[in-house]
Amino acid sequence: MKPVIFGLSGPSLTVDERAFFAEARPAGYILFKRNCVDRQQLRALTDELRDLEGRGDLAILVDQEGGRVARLGPPEWPAFPAGPDFNRLYEIAPMSAIEAARANAVALGLMLNEVGITVDCHPILDVIRPETTEAIAIRAFGSEPMRVAAMGRATLEGLATGGVVGVVKHMPGHGRALVDSHHLLPTVTASDSELEDDLAPFRALAHAPMGMTSHIVFEAWDRERPATMSPIVIEEVIRRRIGFDGLLMTDDIDMKALSGTPADKAADAVAAGCDVVLDCWARMDEMVAIADRLPEIAPRARERLDRAMASAGPAEGDFAALIAKRDALLALEG
Repeated sequence: MKPVIFGLSGPSLTVDERAFFAEARPAGYILFKRNCVDRQQLRALTDELRDLEGRGDLAILVDQEGGRVARLGPPEWPAFPAGPDFNRLYEIAPMSAIEAARANAVALGLMLNEVGITVDCHPILDVIRPETTEAIAIRAFGSEPMRVAAMGRATLEGLATGGVVGVVKHMPGHGRALVDSHHLLPTVTASDSELEDDLAPFRALAHAPMGMTSHIVFEAWDRERPATMSPIVIEEVIRRRIGFDGLLMTDDIDMKALSGTPADKAADAVAAGCDVVLDCWARMDEMVAIADRLPEIAPRARERLDRAMASAGPAEGDFAALIAKRDALLALEG
């Protein structure tokens, strides 16, 4: 097995993809709108991936947060609210906001589980500030670390109840970034003590089964390398200070915050301590180069992957009742 999660080019596997994936044996797959047409097609695709890999617990990922970040959407699937909706309710009724986040996450899990998706890249635990880039601010749970942790915990637990593994992101925190790492490399100049607020939600959820890095330079820890490529940030901050021992994946290796070829970036991330690399765009030449460059997945990383995939229980819950409960609670905010 190679320590990489690959994207797919369309709503079904091509002949070339099937042959390549059978040989490369990636750790998992990630889906986007281009892969999700309707329930029948999507279930057939995820079943095909499981059959190809011969693993019932295959990691099949999607970014399904709600709001603008939703790969499954209307009219085939319902729209879901984003983090700021729960944050506004928290201002007047904290426990109601936590319950709304939990009900929302169980419903999300049930919806994904139905079509064979096993991992949701959610919850986002970034602590926002007035200057936070819009790419994060429109998705996050708020500006208070413990509020973010409380709603993140409810989301993580809710997804597991719905039969899906959650991923906490973007470690060790994206809230101080002033530019969007999809396009530019952010540099954070905050001191070590100031960054404690950013670490707090991740520390509170250090037991999470999976986590995702951020492509950000934190000058207090490593002036030269973004977190994804930094052994200092990964080992000293994420593994030791936060105490995270789940599966650590990169954010998309193709994002413009990182420089170099896809294969170079993938190799550097694994060498720095990331368990698996996330490569989203299904470009065959790049996937082949990445697979050729990467070693077999490390035994510790494989153990973390297996443990993470076993962490979600059988899907339980009434989808319609959960949506009704969530909406009634969110309506309290007016």
